[in-house]
Amino acid sequence: MQEHTNFAFRHKVKTPTEVRELIGPRPRERKVIMCHGVFDIVHPGHLRHLIYAKSKGDVLVVSITADKHITKGNTRPYVPEELRAINLAAFEMVDYVVIDQEATPIANIRTIQPDYFAKGYEYVKAGLNPKTADEVAALESYGGEVLFTPGDIVYSSTQLIELAPPAIGCEKLLMLMEGEGIGFSDLRDALARLEGRKVHVVGDTIVDSYTQCSMIGGMTKTPTMSVRYEERQDYTGGAAIVAKHLRAAGADVTFSTVMGDDALRDHVLKDLEEQGIHCLPIIDPTRPTTNKNAIVVGGYRLLKIDTLDNRSISERILRELTANLRDTPTDAVIFSDFRHGIFNRTTIPELTAAIPSRCFRVADSQVASRWGNILEFQGFDLITPNEREARFALGDQDSTIRPLGSELYARANCKTLMLKMGDRGMITFRNASPETRNFFTLESFADTAVDPVGAGDALLAYATLALMVTDNEAIASILGAFAASVECELDGNIPVTPQAVSRKIDAVEREIQYR
Repeated sequence: MQEHTNFAFRHKVKTPTEVRELIGPRPRERKVIMCHGVFDIVHPGHLRHLIYAKSKGDVLVVSITADKHITKGNTRPYVPEELRAINLAAFEMVDYVVIDQEATPIANIRTIQPDYFAKGYEYVKAGLNPKTADEVAALESYGGEVLFTPGDIVYSSTQLIELAPPAIGCEKLLMLMEGEGIGFSDLRDALARLEGRKVHVVGDTIVDSYTQCSMIGGMTKTPTMSVRYEERQDYTGGAAIVAKHLRAAGADVTFSTVMGDDALRDHVLKDLEEQGIHCLPIIDPTRPTTNKNAIVVGGYRLLKIDTLDNRSISERILRELTANLRDTPTDAVIFSDFRHGIFNRTTIPELTAAIPSRCFRVADSQVASRWGNILEFQGFDLITPNEREARFALGDQDSTIRPLGSELYARANCKTLMLKMGDRGMITFRNASPETRNFFTLESFADTAVDPVGAGDALLAYATLALMVTDNEAIASILGAFAASVECELDGNIPVTPQAVSRKIDAVEREIQYR
C-alpha cells in the first residue's frame, strides 16, 4: 500500500527498548522527560501539558495506554492505539511515542529511566493518587523526578467524544489495513472470489409486511385512532433474506425452513425460486408462516401486528431438518435464529451435530424481543450478535463493549466474533498471533442511513463468504461492514449485490486518497 500522508511520522513511534537505546543510559547530557496517558482525542489541555513538559527537558517521550487496557467509556478508545501514536508523533515538540502494552507505565519508566516524568495537576490537587505514588517510587528508585504541569486548563476527551465524535472512520480503516498488510486490491480480489460457494442456510422465515394507510382522525368518544387502508407490501425476511443476500453475492444457496400452509408460504417460495435459491421447506399446517405487519401512516410506524407461533418444532420436523443438514453437500452452514420455533436449548445440539464435517459453521441469533442466547451455539467458526444480544447472553448490562466482547468470545469458544454496534460500527474478536491484535474496530460507512433494517443480514452474508475464501478476519469484516452500509442506504431489506459493494470500495478509496 502507498503510505498515506497521515502516517508520515510513524518513524517516531518506538518500543521502550528502542527509546532506551536512542537516548542512552543515565546520566545524560540531554535531559529526557516522559508523559503518559490515553490521548484519545488530543485537545488544548493535552497540548499545554506537552508544551510545558518539553520546556523542562531536551527529549520528550510520550507513552500511550494500549487499547486492551482502556475500559473507560463504552466505545473507548475512540481512536485506535496506532492512530493515537501517529497523531502525537506529528507534533514537533514530541520526539518519541511508545505504545505501552502494560496496564501502568511503571515497567516503561524503569526501562526508559526518564529524568523527569510529567503528570497533570489534577493527579495531585486532591492529594497524591495511589497509582501516582507507585510511579513516584519507580522514578525515585534510580534518581528520577516527577513534575506536575499547571492545572489551569483541563478538557475531558470523553466529554468531547460524546459531544461530537470525530469522523475518522477512513483513518481507522486505513490504519487497520496497513497493520494487516492488505490493500483495496485485496478487498476487490476477495469480492470477486465469492461466487460459487455452497451455503446451506437454516432458520426462521419471516414475511415483513408494510400496510400503508392515511390518517382519518381520532374517535370522539374513545381514544381510538382511525386510518384508511391504501396498500400492503410483503417482503421476504428473517433467515430467508440472509439466503437472498448470499445468493446476490454469488453463492449457491440451499435454504431449510419451516412455514405454515398458507398464502404467505406461496409468496416466499415463489420469491426464492425467482432468486435461484434451492428451498427445502417443511410445512407445518398447525402454525402460520410468521408475519410481522407494520401499520404505516405518513411514514411513521403506528403499530405492528405479529402473526406467529413460537412454540418449538415437533420431533418430526426436527428429524427432517437434521436430515436436510446431513444430506445436503455444502461448504458452509448458517444458523439464522429468530426464535420462532426452530432453535431452542433442545434442538440446537441435534441440529449442530447434523452439520457435515469440515463445514464452515456460522450462527446469528436475533432475539430483540424474544428469549434466545447466542452462547447456545458453541464452537462455531463465526458468530455475529449485536450488543444487546451479547449483554443478554452474558447477563451483563454494565461492562463496556470491549470487555463484554472479550468475555462473549471466550465463553462462545468461537473462532471469530463480529459484534455489531449499530451506527457505531462493529468490533471483531479473533485468536491473536504475533503479527495481529486479538480485536479491532470498524465504523459504519453508510453515507446516509435511509433504513438500517437488514444491515446485519447483509454483513452476515458477505462476512461469511469472505472469511471462507480468504481466512482473513480483517478482509471479511471490512467487506461485511461495506455490505451493511450499502443496505443502510437502501429503502427496505433489499439483497446487496457485489456491484454495490464494489462501488462502496471505490468511494471509500477515493475519500481516503483525497484526505
